[in-house]
Amino acid sequence: MQQNEITAILNRPISQELLARDLLRMAYVAKDGTPRNIPIAFVWNGSRIVVCTTKNAPKLASLRHNPEVALTIDTEVHPPQILLLRGRVEELDVVDGIPEEYLQMNGSYEMTPEQRVVWEAEVRSLYDGMVRIVITPTWAKLIDFETTLPSAVEELVQRRAERQHA
Repeated sequence: MQQNEITAILNRPISQELLARDLLRMAYVAKDGTPRNIPIAFVWNGSRIVVCTTKNAPKLASLRHNPEVALTIDTEVHPPQILLLRGRVEELDVVDGIPEEYLQMNGSYEMTPEQRVVWEAEVRSLYDGMVRIVITPTWAKLIDFETTLPSAVEELVQRRAERQHA
């Protein structure tokens, strides 16, 4: 998929709404060759997805070995809105302290200002550092069930139209 095609999909209003959410599911291949799919908080910085994790997270060795990932960001309503992304981990940055993105991605949770202060103090006391995982999208598809459908359903719609016109 060409970068301009990816950008066009990611710039659609529904995609932008999904990219503003706080959780995605990230699929990757573990070192033992089996698949993993984890929910993880994220930030969209306008061109890349950033997730943060502990320095001892098992997924880091897997992502160093095989940096290809698949991401899903979706809604919980019917019909769902779904942004499917494939990408490549471009950076695994070890950061002293807490990355600003980590604080940002957890900023959408409903907390009073006082709760936020307590939460942030707890986070800062727990982690001496984290790893920023920076993912560049290499493929994108938006499914909104109004203007776009899963490719298999699109194929069925096309076949039905051909039968009706035959």
